[in-house]
Amino acid sequence: MENPSSSSFSSSSSSKPNTPSSIPKPHLHLETPPRPFSSLASSSSAASSSRTIYSDRFIPSRSGSNFALFDLSPPPRRAASSSSSPSPSSSSDPAREEGSSAYAALLRSVLFGPDGAAAAAPDTPDRSSALDGRVASSYGSSSSSSSPFSTPSRNIFRFKSEVPRVSSRALFEDSFHGALPTPPKGPRKVPRSPFKVLDAPALQDDFYLNLVDWSSHNVLAVGLGNCVYLWNACSSKVTKLCDLGVDDSVCSVGWAQRGTHLAVGTNQGKVQIWDASRCRRIRTMESHRMRVGALAWSSSLLSSGSRDKTIQQHDIRAQEDYVSKLVGHKSEVCGLKWSYDNRELASGGNDNRLFVWNQHSTQPVLKYCEHTAAVKAIAWSPHLHGLLASGGGTADRCIRFWNTTTNTHLSCMDTGSQVCNLVWSKNVNELVSTHGYSQNQIIVWRYPTMSKLATLTGHTYRVLYLAISPDGQTIVTGAGDETLRFWNVFPSPKSQTSDSLSDIGATSFVRSHIR
Repeated sequence: MENPSSSSFSSSSSSKPNTPSSIPKPHLHLETPPRPFSSLASSSSAASSSRTIYSDRFIPSRSGSNFALFDLSPPPRRAASSSSSPSPSSSSDPAREEGSSAYAALLRSVLFGPDGAAAAAPDTPDRSSALDGRVASSYGSSSSSSSPFSTPSRNIFRFKSEVPRVSSRALFEDSFHGALPTPPKGPRKVPRSPFKVLDAPALQDDFYLNLVDWSSHNVLAVGLGNCVYLWNACSSKVTKLCDLGVDDSVCSVGWAQRGTHLAVGTNQGKVQIWDASRCRRIRTMESHRMRVGALAWSSSLLSSGSRDKTIQQHDIRAQEDYVSKLVGHKSEVCGLKWSYDNRELASGGNDNRLFVWNQHSTQPVLKYCEHTAAVKAIAWSPHLHGLLASGGGTADRCIRFWNTTTNTHLSCMDTGSQVCNLVWSKNVNELVSTHGYSQNQIIVWRYPTMSKLATLTGHTYRVLYLAISPDGQTIVTGAGDETLRFWNVFPSPKSQTSDSLSDIGATSFVRSHIR
């Protein structure tokens, strides 16, 4: 049987390969493998007609596309023919045609920019002319018109016109800016009522104390009179941790970062360390001479502020009661907060002073004297290193922001009432302040604009105590009206919405007792 491939190559002169005249024919030898029997009929029929074969694929360019197909601009041919014969579009609604032309103009500006929007769409070149531009000239002038095999030109991998590469997001943002205005996003809705209230009998109405703290294990510690109670937010179980007796009372509580150890400051100047999981006291330190109203943890280091005007650093791993003493305040220390990197300690006192200490100093490295009342409210930003917020008492009423890295006073906001507490959200760049005289309100602020997102009311006494849940969504406030109120004020870190309540034991308004 004759090889079908060899007959195919010798069937006609138009299907022969283009042989350059400079190469002698005896040096050209073509060998093809035998093709299967099923392709015999197709190959014999294909041999009768001449085929054009190219060695590379066609790479389109934007400048050579027919944009008239997308109705971006009317083609010249249709414009000429429309005058002689009516079209269905000529009888359409004029308002619809005007809207369509406006959309086409907007789409052209998106695709080609402001300059290219006014220009006419480029014509699509003829297929033969496009192919002629891609095919190189033949080696011989006699075979250039009949040869199906040709060599591509050197411009095969180059665009005809350079198109700037921009991201689609930036393209549409720049093009549609002002053309299609989107409605501004409204402020986040914060529930105006607490979803849970706990009765807290004997919760003291004392501005200088810190009697509420929330652990990383979702356990709330509250000092009531001479006792400390633990409220499990998951199970709503209440546990009495300790009773100091009739001769002493609780002045401050503070959880360690791990959430298992609780520090308790007493009116007699003692600092006790308790293992909350076992309800067992680990040690007692009696180095202060007066009541301890402020506590702050930094890993295994515990800082305590007292009415004796000093701040003591306790290393619970050491045998000594304290490892260093910080002296600088001229009155009672009522506010203490370690920064999130545990490198700086901020302290506020009844002397209207705000001090910043480092890990190794016994004297303050930064002193801020702008407040005109006691500084109890202190909060470090979890979003920006060195950003510190502080609030003043009744005669001051201001929230001030400081950059401790550059030692600068950033801004001041007059709140109109005594600032009792501050806490920063770790999920969004917002903070909460609680207030006393004369409005007893809770305010949610957006930083750095300091615009009010919500003003929450309900306490009938000064809102002296504040703590935030470990998930960063819920705050609990305490006041001299002997109630603890739970508010859902911050969004979750994932959804950034405040629709879902955190798991703290209730999803509706409940009032119960903490003891």
